[in-house]
Amino acid sequence: MNLKPDRTSAMRLIIEQVKAELPLYEEDTFVCGPEGSCIGCPKKLLELVDSELSYWEAAMNRGVIPNFDEIRRFGKLCTNVRRGLVRNNIIAR
Repeated sequence: MNLKPDRTSAMRLIIEQVKAELPLYEEDTFVCGPEGSCIGCPKKLLELVDSELSYWEAAMNRGVIPNFDEIRRFGKLCTNVRRGLVRNNIIAR
């Protein structure tokens, strides 16, 4: 029987996947392009994900357990940011 992860494990799995798939710490993604060339600012989108990711890593290390809505909201944020990065040709589909 396949057991579902607890809430902390679920959030950690999302964080691992985000770190693997999004170019969070690559310098060239944190540079703004020519004015008007972006569809949503990739730099700001990645900074937003990075700040949420850092918050949740620190909070879980302190023993805070995310609730289901916080897990859903973080996952949705990451999905929408990924979609924005695809539109800006920062990452492939």
